[in-house]
Amino acid sequence: MFQLDLKSRKSIYEQVVDNMKELIISGVLKPEDKLPSVRELSKTLTVNPNTVQKAYRALENQGYLYTVAGLGTFAACPDTNIRDERLINVIRDRIRSDLKELFYLGMSQEEVSALLKELLTERGGWK
Repeated sequence: MFQLDLKSRKSIYEQVVDNMKELIISGVLKPEDKLPSVRELSKTLTVNPNTVQKAYRALENQGYLYTVAGLGTFAACPDTNIRDERLINVIRDRIRSDLKELFYLGMSQEEVSALLKELLTERGGWK
């Protein structure tokens, strides 16, 4: 499914959340796809089941997953009517930080603008 970077400064929990989000956003995990159980994923990743449970709970709170008692955890259908302003602000701050880094690395405003246009053009293939 994915691998964890034990040398990363990100916690294992954050890596699980980020990797699961990437799988869902990129379409590798389709809506209604069943995810591995907490026990299965913790065994595969060789991490504590509590870490996986915490990640699943966070993803469920953010609307990426849902759980059905007795059946398991599934990728949620994206609901474009729900906007999590808190999460949007977190992403906005992350973009702001990344833009500062691009400018620090010597990119001009025109180059950054061209990069953003390129990425938004790619967006045409995204849902």
